Amino acid sequence: MPGTPARKQTRSRMARAVGALAGAMLLLAACGSTEDTGAAGAAGGGSGRVGVILPLLTSPFWQSYNDYVPKMAKTEGVDTLKTVNSNSDPSQQITDINNQLNQGVKGLVVAPLDSAAIEAGLDQAARKGVPVVAVDVAPDHGEVAMVVRADNVAYGEKACDDLGTHVTSGKVVQIMGDLASVNGRDRSEAFRTCVKKNFPKLKVLEIPAKWESDTAASKLDTLLNAHPDIKGIYLQAGGVYLAPTLQTLKSKGMLKKAGQDGHIRIVSNDGIPQEYDAIRKGEIDATVSQPADLYAKYGMYYIRAAMEGKTFRPGPTDHGSTIVKLPSGILEDQLPAPLVTKDNVDDPELWGNTVR
Repeated sequence: MPGTPARKQTRSRMARAVGALAGAMLLLAACGSTEDTGAAGAAGGGSGRVGVILPLLTSPFWQSYNDYVPKMAKTEGVDTLKTVNSNSDPSQQITDINNQLNQGVKGLVVAPLDSAAIEAGLDQAARKGVPVVAVDVAPDHGEVAMVVRADNVAYGEKACDDLGTHVTSGKVVQIMGDLASVNGRDRSEAFRTCVKKNFPKLKVLEIPAKWESDTAASKLDTLLNAHPDIKGIYLQAGGVYLAPTLQTLKSKGMLKKAGQDGHIRIVSNDGIPQEYDAIRKGEIDATVSQPADLYAKYGMYYIRAAMEGKTFRPGPTDHGSTIVKLPSGILEDQLPAPLVTKDNVDDPELWGNTVR
């Protein structure tokens, strides 16, 4: 039976209200990286001990990260076991993951050494229902609740822009990281591509150094014998490459301070105190500050969230970063990593200025 005009108007208003509410919900769902809650990653039920696995401890960067871990764990309310050092060995890292799982951890925070090899450890954790947060390096495949990492493509681009702006032509060197790591691949390709596109008068020479200081020193020495006219160097990891690079240049009488004739412009990555001191002395010119403190903080934040069953979506965060979805489908929180030069090297907000 047809309704009266009043009833029709009431139904029409209700339909419009429901439609408006549905539209608002769709708009909210499309926005940013708001938290979701659910069963995913809830194996730990929000509590339980967390294992933290380091890639190495021979770099000042990872030493600083290791120091930050217990502080940030306390701040975020996470109960961690003593950190484990995989000592630059991807196979050992898989063993370390299994050992932590056998100890009954309810969550893992891992800094992968090898983006492909880490999948075996991630699969072991997934079989036991233990959520994992990856720090610094994204895995190629495998299940992680979040990758906490800065934009490593931007690292290479920032180094390229700095060198290309100050070195108009000639030879520049990039001392690369391990190409089995997505970090090494991203930084190398970004630097190479940026130079080719924006600074075609520069010629890039490359040293694959696997994050090894001895390898960097010996290969740089050999390269300088053949190319004593280089004008710039990009160090993909100041923690392992800074000291051997400065030593090698000094031994050849090629370590000239900024402003002196023959100065080789050097841009680094990490943001460790030693790099800042070298900038102040004029030995190097810039570094990209990789946030060791925030890696520890948000590693703890996201593992706790995963253990509580919370998930996230791509978009801006409330801490000045952006969550992106990688081609693998994994989510990555890309934390800010500023370029540091003589103009801002004394900024007290930089984590490298808080480490003594």
